[in-house]
Amino acid sequence: MDDHESPLLSKESSSSSSLSVVASSFKWILKVVMSVIFVAWIVFLVMYPGKLGDGILKNWRAVSSNTLFGTTGSMFLIFSCPILVISVLASLYLIISGDEKVFTKKNISKFPKFRLWTFPVLVDGPFGVVSAAEFLGIMFFSVFFLWAIYAYTMRDIDLLDLFHVLPKDRSMLLLEITGLRFGMIGLLCMVFLFLPIARGSILLRLVDIPFEHATKYHVWLGHITMAFFSFHGFCYVIAWTIQGRLLELLFEWKAIGIAVLPGVISLVAGLLMWVTSLQYVRKHYFELFFYTHQLYIVFVVFLALHVGDYLFSIVAGGIFLFILDRFLRFCQSRRTVGVISAKSFPCGTLELVLSKPPNMRYNALSFVFLQVKELSWLQWHPFSVSSSPLDGKHHVAVLIKVLGGWTAKLRDQLSRLYEAENQDQLLSTGSYPKITTCVEGPYGHESPYHLAYENLVLVAGGIGISPFFAIISDILHRKRDGKACLPNKVLVIWAIKKSDELSLLSSIDLSSICPSFSHKLNLEISIYVTQQSEPLLEDGMVHKMVNPSVKPQSNGCPISVLVGTGDNIWCGLYLVSSTIGFVLMITLLDIFYINKFNITAWWYKGLLFVVCMVASVFIFGGLVVVFWNLWGQKAGEVEANGHEKVTMNREELHNPSTELKGLDTEKDIQSFITTRYGTRPNFKEIFESLNGKWGSVDVGVIVCGPASLQSTVAKEIRSHSIWRSTNHPIFHFNSHSFDL
Repeated sequence: MDDHESPLLSKESSSSSSLSVVASSFKWILKVVMSVIFVAWIVFLVMYPGKLGDGILKNWRAVSSNTLFGTTGSMFLIFSCPILVISVLASLYLIISGDEKVFTKKNISKFPKFRLWTFPVLVDGPFGVVSAAEFLGIMFFSVFFLWAIYAYTMRDIDLLDLFHVLPKDRSMLLLEITGLRFGMIGLLCMVFLFLPIARGSILLRLVDIPFEHATKYHVWLGHITMAFFSFHGFCYVIAWTIQGRLLELLFEWKAIGIAVLPGVISLVAGLLMWVTSLQYVRKHYFELFFYTHQLYIVFVVFLALHVGDYLFSIVAGGIFLFILDRFLRFCQSRRTVGVISAKSFPCGTLELVLSKPPNMRYNALSFVFLQVKELSWLQWHPFSVSSSPLDGKHHVAVLIKVLGGWTAKLRDQLSRLYEAENQDQLLSTGSYPKITTCVEGPYGHESPYHLAYENLVLVAGGIGISPFFAIISDILHRKRDGKACLPNKVLVIWAIKKSDELSLLSSIDLSSICPSFSHKLNLEISIYVTQQSEPLLEDGMVHKMVNPSVKPQSNGCPISVLVGTGDNIWCGLYLVSSTIGFVLMITLLDIFYINKFNITAWWYKGLLFVVCMVASVFIFGGLVVVFWNLWGQKAGEVEANGHEKVTMNREELHNPSTELKGLDTEKDIQSFITTRYGTRPNFKEIFESLNGKWGSVDVGVIVCGPASLQSTVAKEIRSHSIWRSTNHPIFHFNSHSFDL
């Protein structure tokens, strides 16, 4: 078979070609159906503020409000049901697609082209690096907000003529109606607010936008949503203050209609989250941001009490999907995960090697959330995975840079653990230092994009090199095993402050992974030490300097397979069962309680609505989780000496195989590493040289580092119009990636 047509990850036999055609056809049908539903849903949401949209909703309610579910059911069907239907279809689509993706060289265009999703349009400003598609999305929402304000204003002016009020009261009435409209626009924004924040979201996986990149969409939507809710409350406060009834109305809690006091509580909780989520607070007082953001529970529950089930059903779809994700994360994070080994590098970076089951699914662009109970029972911190899935079946490694209080405490805990190992006989079991970890994830891209390009440029700043170790290891494993693998040329550009960070290179032993790798992969590593004008005497050996690893005493288990990006079939069953359970619980509640006893209080029905959402996930989704966990334990069951096998597996990565004997591996490795002192990378010169050496076709660039590095690279990408670009962000390092 010609290399240009060979599959990257899997080889399909001719006997399965007919099944492949059927599957492809079914996937195409699912895409069309999902696209039609989504477009129709978006069109209705855009039309809703105007007279036409209002008329459509009134006609819909007239037809459907006489059913068992009444007006609440009619609102839920038109506002929230579409996104749940798309999620179910997306789950089926991912099941049919399977775990493996197929890339071929013929899939990649040989001519430069403009990609909406990936071409950087804005590189500076409040939004950071913004692609063309993101820019269009920002413009779309901006136009929608202006249109909604205009449409509501025109409707409000016509509506005033229906009220017979004195001229002096007309302005107060208009102010209150305007506040109502701002609240409705806020609810329409909130329809999308929770969709990007679900870490294992089916929808994000469908469009292959990883959670770490989608988080910024949640930030943008959060600012807009809270701005409109603030205007909503501000209008009412002004009107009631002028009327002299502010305190009286603020504490009002109506049974029929809007309950004001719950709305005040919800708004206060939202404002606290909003203020503490600003960039300055997040950067300098992260714990304040983290803990305050848990008020989202108060925000959502009291919003339901404020507007009742009728209006809350507008935003219920996105919130329900978030609850699904949150419950699954809760179940996964209950397991104590075994730490196989831990070590510290001279630069202060730590490496933790965690136990995982053989059937754990992730790729080299994944990340995990880590909790260490000895440091905090509440804090979770994200870290990129530094090991390839092919490094071993029983472990996953992460590199942790000591940058703040939590990571400093972890370093100190490892130091105490190392000291305890040296005086083991002097310590009792109870006083022996421990590292008890819990893990959420791995999360990340659905597809291994780093394998889709013949040429790769990996740009890292500091600890941003971590995921690139996983990428390089993944490529070398595939080269060694003879698997089809597109990347042939890899250039790593690594900017560091001090030369002691060179010791991180010892975390990946290239020669032991793939002997004579230089004959199979053209690898270049250009290192820029920015805060040293010349090498220190020990720099020649610094990459070898690693403190001894420690093996914490732990009874932990492998990482739980309960993760949103895990097994597609179980994820689909979890989603479908919970959704069906929610509909069933609402049905039974309406038949045997609400309708039977004529429950009419809006706030109470809103509370029951939220209870049914949560209970359906706990009961029906929880039942699937139980069987999913049992299946995972059985499928990933390891023998009693599993930890010894894992440790040996990990150590084998750093021990040259017999094939290496007689080879000058040190000379081979140093031949592709170039270190420059007292300078920063000139990306204009680098990219121009690559453009002449590699050409403009099939070159992928992944950037992992601070915002300044991201912006610098994005400017050069944008200035080279003959280069194509795409986004493959890597979490925690504020990174983006582009392909040329």
